[in-house]
Amino acid sequence: MARPDSQPILFALVCALGTFLSPFANPVSSEVYQYIDRHGVISLTNVPTDARYKRIDLTASSVAHAPIPEKKLDHAITRSARLHRLHPALVRAIIKAESDFDPRAVSQAGALGLMQLMPETAIQHHVRDAFDPEDNIAGGTKHLRYLLDRFHGNLPLALAAYNAGEHTVDRYQSLPPIDETRRYVQKVLRYYRRFLLAPSPLHPTP
Repeated sequence: MARPDSQPILFALVCALGTFLSPFANPVSSEVYQYIDRHGVISLTNVPTDARYKRIDLTASSVAHAPIPEKKLDHAITRSARLHRLHPALVRAIIKAESDFDPRAVSQAGALGLMQLMPETAIQHHVRDAFDPEDNIAGGTKHLRYLLDRFHGNLPLALAAYNAGEHTVDRYQSLPPIDETRRYVQKVLRYYRRFLLAPSPLHPTP
């Protein structure tokens, strides 16, 4: 986990990731490099200044997968879900849809970690290290509770806002007519139902 005083550095650099990725129509044409210092501070750039920066393969939509012990992940989900009055199955459904349980996932838009937090969302909810599973889940569940309260408990609208942004949902006052967002809402609800019935907390029934 990054030090508290490194947060502005970390997210200023991570914000740059989404900025310089967006102009490229073909993600293969953009190159992103990462350097993690001895304090765990993550620096991202498209212009590496020295040999410590290592290239990230964004065509796979993730950094190297680092498996999480199932018990540890289940504990983090259950604790954050209880704190923010959410069903753990819903949190798992979002993680499944967003990152497929890859804590190092990075989207082409710059969303990070298990619950794919955009840097500005992570800062809003005081997430210090978006690649830390517990920190990421804490921020993601807090954001989901905020969206559910904002949209008066309407889960499809909250999920649409999680995917497309709350102002997009405000603009339409309903599910936005965006295919990707509608597919996302359906996917999360499908996973939610499956996780509710799952014999294992992290593995839904087929």
